[in-house]
Amino acid sequence: MAKEKQTTDFVGPIRRLLIGVLVVVLFGLFLFWRIDSPRVERYRAMVIDRVVPSFDWALAPVTGVINLVHDFQSYQRLAQQNTELRRELQQMKAWREAALQLEQENAKLRDLNQVNLDPELTWITGVVLADSGSPFRQSVLLNVGSRDGILDGWPVMDGIGLVGRISGVGRDTSRVMLLTDTSSRIPITIQPSGQKAVLVGDNSMNPPIEFLENDEVVRPGDRVISSGDGGVFPADLLLGQVALGTDRRLRVRLAADYERLEFLRVMRSQPAERITESGALIAPVEVPDPDAIEEPDPLVVQDPEEELASSEGADG
Repeated sequence: MAKEKQTTDFVGPIRRLLIGVLVVVLFGLFLFWRIDSPRVERYRAMVIDRVVPSFDWALAPVTGVINLVHDFQSYQRLAQQNTELRRELQQMKAWREAALQLEQENAKLRDLNQVNLDPELTWITGVVLADSGSPFRQSVLLNVGSRDGILDGWPVMDGIGLVGRISGVGRDTSRVMLLTDTSSRIPITIQPSGQKAVLVGDNSMNPPIEFLENDEVVRPGDRVISSGDGGVFPADLLLGQVALGTDRRLRVRLAADYERLEFLRVMRSQPAERITESGALIAPVEVPDPDAIEEPDPLVVQDPEEELASSEGADG
């Protein structure tokens, strides 16, 4: 018991002495590091140059553990992305199968109806050179112009939906007025109700729908296409879907990706034939004058020999 007590009494003072020495050394280092003197600064730099490089072996395990943690986190992110890509791939396969079925069905219907597509409905692809969007005007500049056959008023689309129309053509460039511009007015058709309306630009990403015939049959999510009225745009060009705005007005969520307008397609839209006269649409059928028709006289009897000669001459 006495030996254990002596050992305990011996360890306690040494522990307190070491703690005190450590505190004094740390306090001295703190004061030394806080001294603002050129000589002390040179000495500190010398100590750092001598001591810090020699601690690479001590920092190697820490650096390795940190790199291992980062690699594990990267592996987790890659695993999540791989799972998401697998799910998206399955969805794409389903969409591809549905698209093939619809394409086959569309081809059969066209064959049954003997549909002839307009060969003039072709595209010219251009690159967006500049975006001149402003609070008062929404437009972009394309690198195609009159030398490429571009005409004012032609519709412009991206890979999904309608973006706007040509509003100003130069030799090498042309300007596209977007659907969001305040000067844009597009006649539209809302499916499946078939309601006619006008899409009015207001410099927002979701332009409102004006002059709607009956808003009770229109629901958010309905498909919005161009109606072709006025002969400005061809019919059945996709614009987007109906959405209910925060102001409780019916608006259109545009299908085109306005955040990334890089490549646009200008559609060759030939103007519709203008009919100024009613006779130019359906030609009148000429009705023969009943007074001008010569009826045979029932009292005149033809000679049988003359009748036989006339029939032989007709056979010859």
